[in-house]
Amino acid sequence: MSLLSASILLFLVMDPFGNAPVFLLILNRVPPLKRQRVIVRELLIALGVLIFFMFTGPLLLKALLISEPSLRIAGGIILFIIALRMVFGKGDIFPSESPDEEPLIVPLAIPMLAGPSAMAMVILLTGQDPGRWPEWLASLLLAWGATSIILLLSARLDQFIGPKGMKALQHLMGLILTALAVEMFMQGLFSILNYQP
Repeated sequence: MSLLSASILLFLVMDPFGNAPVFLLILNRVPPLKRQRVIVRELLIALGVLIFFMFTGPLLLKALLISEPSLRIAGGIILFIIALRMVFGKGDIFPSESPDEEPLIVPLAIPMLAGPSAMAMVILLTGQDPGRWPEWLASLLLAWGATSIILLLSARLDQFIGPKGMKALQHLMGLILTALAVEMFMQGLFSILNYQP
């Protein structure tokens, strides 16, 4: 996997277009100036969590005796489920706490940005080729940077393309992520069968 493809994959998993309307709803009662500060804080927390899993995840996999092909297949299944939710609707993803409370870590940083799928992806990247960790870190930073820009501009983006446009972008991202999930699953299966397509 190249730096560009890894960046695109992580960007799709973070799903900024799908998360932007949720961020707007959760932060609806937070003052606009404070809202930007909250988004930046949650983005930094999510980045810290993903970097932590990027460097400690492979050690955890060795301790649990989980092989790289198994992680690929599991990651593909998780991505496929997430992609289906993106295409057909996410269901109940809103927090249960009062809407006038300022969110901290949950649910914006975790699990919306640094969720199980994003954690699995960074573990998979470093697990399959630990020597390329600077490249994987760069791909994470690129994906996180693009996600940050979209979320920080989400209010303007929502006004520009509207709720239907945001929904259409989410569906498009889901379709792309579906293809990536199937490819990841097949790569893991081929690795187990020791077969090179």
